[in-house]
Amino acid sequence: MNTQSNAMPEVPLEAQVVTNAAVAATRPLYWSIRRELWEDRSIYFAPLAIASLFMVGFLIRTIQQMPKMRAALADPVNQRGAIHMPFHIAAFMLLVTAFFTGAFYCLDALHGERRDRSVLFWKSLPVSDLTTVLAKVSIPLVVLPLITFAIIVATQFVLFLFSTAIALGNGLSAATLWAQLPLWKMWLSLLCALVASALWYAPIYGWLLLVSSYVRRATFLWAVLPLFAICVVEKIALNTLSFANLLKFRLIGWYTQTFVQLVPGGVPPADPLTQITPWKFLSTPELWIGLAVTAVLLAIAIRIRRYREPI
Repeated sequence: MNTQSNAMPEVPLEAQVVTNAAVAATRPLYWSIRRELWEDRSIYFAPLAIASLFMVGFLIRTIQQMPKMRAALADPVNQRGAIHMPFHIAAFMLLVTAFFTGAFYCLDALHGERRDRSVLFWKSLPVSDLTTVLAKVSIPLVVLPLITFAIIVATQFVLFLFSTAIALGNGLSAATLWAQLPLWKMWLSLLCALVASALWYAPIYGWLLLVSSYVRRATFLWAVLPLFAICVVEKIALNTLSFANLLKFRLIGWYTQTFVQLVPGGVPPADPLTQITPWKFLSTPELWIGLAVTAVLLAIAIRIRRYREPI
C-alpha cells in the first residue's frame, strides 16, 4: 500500500543561504526606519495637527457662512467647484506640510545624532553607514508620503460625511453630491501626486542630508545661503536668473509635469484621472537628472558620516 508523505519538500542549501542573506540585509534597514519613527514623532504629528486644524476651520467656516454655501450648492454652475474646493485645499495643505516636514527632518537627521553624541552608540551597533543613511532618506521618500496619503484619505472621508450632512440639511440630494465626488479616483490621483512629488524632491532631500552630515551648527543657513548666494552672484555677474528658475522648477515642476493644468477659475473635471500625465512626468529629463544627483549626494553623505565626529 502506498502511503502519502506529509513531509515538507527540502529546500536547497543555496536557496536557504540566499534567503537568510536577504533577511539579514533587510532587517537592519527595517529596524533603522522603525528607530526614526520612534525618535522623530513630527513625521506623523505634523500632518495630523494640520489635518485637525483644517477640520476645525472647515466647521467654523461652514457655520459662519452657511447662507453663502447654501447658495453655491444650489447653483448648478458653481456646484462642482464649491463641493471640490475643501477637498483640494485639504490635500494641498497636507502636501505642503509633508514637504516641509521631510525637509526639516533631513536637516536634523544626521546633525542631531552628532549634536547629542548618540552617534557613538549607533556606530557601535552592527549597522553600516549605508543602511543608516538609506533609512533616513526613506522617511521623506517613502514613509512620509504613505503617512500623508493615509491622513489625507481620512480627512477627505470625514469631509465627505460633513458635506453629505450639509447637503441633506439644505434639501439637496446626497446622490448628486456623491456623483460630484469620485473619491476613489481622487485618491488615485492623490497617490500619483505623492509619488511624483517624492521623486521630484529627492535631490532636495539629498542636499539637506549632505548638509546635515557635514556642518556643526546652523544647518538651515548652510543649506539655504549657498543657493541664495549663487542666485545673487549670477544676477550681478550675468544679469540672468537661470539658477533661480532652476530652483523654482525643482519646487513646482512635479505638478506641471504630472497633471494637466486647469485654466484659472476652471471647474474641476468629473474624472480626476484625466488630468494625470504619467508618461510626460517619466519622460522629463530633469526627473532622472535629479535622481542621479540624489545618488551622488547620498554617497557623499555616507562617506562623511563614516568619518565625522560628534559635535
